[in-house]
Amino acid sequence: MAEFKDHSEAKASTDAVEFMSTVAREELQQCLFADSLVTVSDTGRELGEFTVTVENAVYNNEMCYLIHANSHGSIDDIPCGTSVMAYVSERLETLEQHHHEYVKLRDHPLDRKSHLIRQDDHLVVNKIITEREDVKKQSFRVPLSSLEGFVSEASNLLILRVLAKRRHVPESMIFLAFDAETHICTSVYKELGVKNQTIEKEGTEVFGIERTVQSEDDIPTTWHSYFLSDGHLSSRVQVGSPVMMKLMQMPTQTERDEKEIKTVIEKKPLVWEEDMQLYSRFLDRKEELKASHASYVRHHPELKVLMADFLQFLLLRKPNDIFSFAAEYFAPFSSQRNPGNTFMSSNKTNPFR
Repeated sequence: MAEFKDHSEAKASTDAVEFMSTVAREELQQCLFADSLVTVSDTGRELGEFTVTVENAVYNNEMCYLIHANSHGSIDDIPCGTSVMAYVSERLETLEQHHHEYVKLRDHPLDRKSHLIRQDDHLVVNKIITEREDVKKQSFRVPLSSLEGFVSEASNLLILRVLAKRRHVPESMIFLAFDAETHICTSVYKELGVKNQTIEKEGTEVFGIERTVQSEDDIPTTWHSYFLSDGHLSSRVQVGSPVMMKLMQMPTQTERDEKEIKTVIEKKPLVWEEDMQLYSRFLDRKEELKASHASYVRHHPELKVLMADFLQFLLLRKPNDIFSFAAEYFAPFSSQRNPGNTFMSSNKTNPFR
């Protein structure tokens, strides 16, 4: 595996590094909720959806956060979408991230996947990009010592929620990030102030944050995101894009109960003439297995996320050979702990990104 060589002089600001080290667990726990926006054109036509969820999780026995973002839709009858799933530590460090983008052009389909994972003192990066029948792969690693203040696509979503709830962005918030070609660059955050947004026919005050990825080899890419006072995303747009993500219904902020609510199922009298004791043991074992399976799913929320993503891609593409499609889709996940050759990059941008 190649050692990453980048001659960029990009460096995170002191304010950004300090911010990552001072965000408290209590603040992050207030960011555990789901956002659901509708993607619309400049004429108001609905084109797709954009969702973001943040949940508690455990990664290699470390408490962390599972972040999942999904955007899927169609522009000019061309299916396209982006999916990000990652584990982010309480220090806002990316432990592992899967990123998948696709644009299903009729004559020039594009599919791009990337996988980041922290291993020892390096960040291992695997990439693969498929254009038509052309498949390119690349694998390299970056020393963590050169990534102080690094923010991935997933950790960016969590940082935006924290800043939105604070309603303040420090004067010099410059992080490190990867551009579209996986070159180290800077990611700059600025405060856009407060404006009024109409949601469900009522005016609501929202707070804006601008994020710009300053690529050295390409033009800067800028996003404008606005948030409600509780941190929920109300709108998001990539500057220059013909589409926007908008909140159509006010979210309900529900209180999270730390205690698990157990469902009590009343047992009905059973008539078993041959062996009541054996049947009783069968029922006990059945409930034990159900509880064990439910506990496993509850402690591994990434399972539902992964299956939901797979089903979305399956239904969008509707392949004739489902087994081959599934094998190709899940292939990158088989090397999570010992990545082999995977993933690449492209100059093309996804309008839903």
